Amino acid sequence: MSSSSDLVRKLESALGVSFGESVTDTAVLIATTSIALIIGVLVVLWRRSSDRSREFKQLAVPKAVVVKEEEEDEFQVASGKTRVSIFYGTQTGTAESFAKALAEEIKARYEKAAVKVIDLDDYSVEDDKYGEKLKKETMVFFMLATYGDGEPTDNAARFYKWFTEGTDRGVWLEQLRYGVFGLGNRQYEHFNKIAKVVDDLLVEQGAKRLVTVGLGDDDQCIEDDFSAWKEALWPELDQLLQDDTNTVSTPYTAVIPEYRVVIHDPSVTSFEDQNSNMANGNTSYDIHHPCRVNVAAQKELHKPESDRSCIHLEFEIHGTGITYETGDHVGVYADNCDDTVEEAAKLLGQPLDLLFSIHTDNDDGTSLGSSLPPPFPGPCTLKTALARYADLLNPPKKAALIALAAHAVEPSEAERLKFLSSPQGKDEYSKWVVGSQRSIVEVMAEFPSAKPPLGVFFAAVSPRLQPRYYSISSSPRFAPNRVHVTCALVYGPTPTGRIHKGVCSFWMKNAVPLEKSQNCSQAPIFVRQSNFRLPSDHSVPIVMVGPGTGLAPFRGFLQERLALKEEGAQLGPAVLFFGCRNRQMDFIYEDELNNFVEQGALSELIVAFSREGPSKEYVQHKMMEKAAYMWNLISQGGYFYVCGDAKGMAKDVHRTLHTIVQQEDKVDSTKAEAIVKKLQMDGRYLRDVW
Repeated sequence: MSSSSDLVRKLESALGVSFGESVTDTAVLIATTSIALIIGVLVVLWRRSSDRSREFKQLAVPKAVVVKEEEEDEFQVASGKTRVSIFYGTQTGTAESFAKALAEEIKARYEKAAVKVIDLDDYSVEDDKYGEKLKKETMVFFMLATYGDGEPTDNAARFYKWFTEGTDRGVWLEQLRYGVFGLGNRQYEHFNKIAKVVDDLLVEQGAKRLVTVGLGDDDQCIEDDFSAWKEALWPELDQLLQDDTNTVSTPYTAVIPEYRVVIHDPSVTSFEDQNSNMANGNTSYDIHHPCRVNVAAQKELHKPESDRSCIHLEFEIHGTGITYETGDHVGVYADNCDDTVEEAAKLLGQPLDLLFSIHTDNDDGTSLGSSLPPPFPGPCTLKTALARYADLLNPPKKAALIALAAHAVEPSEAERLKFLSSPQGKDEYSKWVVGSQRSIVEVMAEFPSAKPPLGVFFAAVSPRLQPRYYSISSSPRFAPNRVHVTCALVYGPTPTGRIHKGVCSFWMKNAVPLEKSQNCSQAPIFVRQSNFRLPSDHSVPIVMVGPGTGLAPFRGFLQERLALKEEGAQLGPAVLFFGCRNRQMDFIYEDELNNFVEQGALSELIVAFSREGPSKEYVQHKMMEKAAYMWNLISQGGYFYVCGDAKGMAKDVHRTLHTIVQQEDKVDSTKAEAIVKKLQMDGRYLRDVW
């Protein structure tokens, strides 16, 4: 009975009650049973609460594990080793893959090297710590992409801003040896600007350049540019990282990356079933953590007479926590179309309903290597993986051809793939793959015996499908619960005869809006901030140039101005130069634009129709016709905005602005260029180009 008494005393203490002096075994049994029931109920309630919280997860597109800052400082090297840090600024993943490839090759070549690959956004949590951290480095390499209108990538923006704005540091990096490889495209005006600027500043601040800055050109074969840059680097590293400088380096052969693949029983709930709900509005969204939202509205903007297509689409963001400002961009993750997905699965020789997951570690938990991209969520079906995560329509990189060659059963196919990926096959690769715009799926169809395992296909053949960015064509003052997009359909034949369907534009063309069906289309989206903003002083004049879908952000600007006017704000003059082919075919938002003029949000609408007259007339021609008026507005402190095609239109508009300055200010070409440059530096000449 003493054990029962002891139990009673413990129950009394736990519950804060007294059972009195006389307690039977039955009472003890009842009390203990009651306690067990209470605990059981609490556990059930807790689990239900936990399940509900899982229902409202944000949709996660995995990112490499972020190392906490205090752990970064633990990157200590053993005695006799040399610390090598490789930083990357990437928008599509190429700079990251180059950084990882460089790291693997340095580790393979030099035992003395202790190498670490670092996302520039993760290098320091606080901007004022960059200097302290960089001072500790002795050898660094930067893989830096230039994005948009000569801008740093999103993950390099903070570092670039800190590094370029601190011009008064003097010589303070004498201990540092470095190399920079840039990723850009010669078709754009600011070719590899970010890499060039960082390279120049490093030298100015005392760092020692190991190799000339690499200028990778994605318009040709950027992999060849990277290989040439590395070949120039190795002799320098041989001097620094080899004990015996007479030692001949062992030829390095890159290992083909491969995920570990686990096949799951179909009875296991697939990933897409677990994570298809909306987020609860309490989360921050970005490229790695988008939010799946409904398509609320969708309509065709071109008239029936047009042989082209332009879509107006609205994403519903009410209750998600997503916010935006006028002029921001929206990133959209769209799925590959069903035909492409089915063809890819057939070429891989795998069923679409195969349920699997990919992993970057072995069964025993050891790593498969740092060159692997982060895995996508799983388990999921092959159909989902090919639709959401695989870039199937871009031409394959040479590394992808090497991976296909390794798994080609037919010897002649393997040799052909090896040749295309070799330095000797550079011209043939440029012509047959890049020039002909052959997609990954097309290339695999040409080499049917090359059926890589899924772990190789997703790690080495198909890059991760990237979000498409659009200038938001609405203002939160006008549409606080929706993000508007204006998208031209990309659809047409390639040199091989294949009809190319732009992944995102084709998805938008076929999207089913909520206003037509409860079973509407959805997409993961996120907002990216922009510096493309209206002047804070609403009375300042603005001149906008936006032909075609370049009109998108200006539609948002004009919605904003109309809302401000209705609130009693005094608006300065606003002129819009818009261009399209024909008034009867592709004059998008015509009624809206005329209404903006009537309501006083827009002072003057000037339209160039390139296919109506005997000769083609573009926005730059209309600018010259209005040169005096336009320059008068800008000279009064006005802002000049351009949105649209960077390769053609934006260059032509820039040259025209230069001509107008020279003509109206009566200055020579050098002085005119200096005036235009000052407009840019002052933030009064802004471009949103692609």
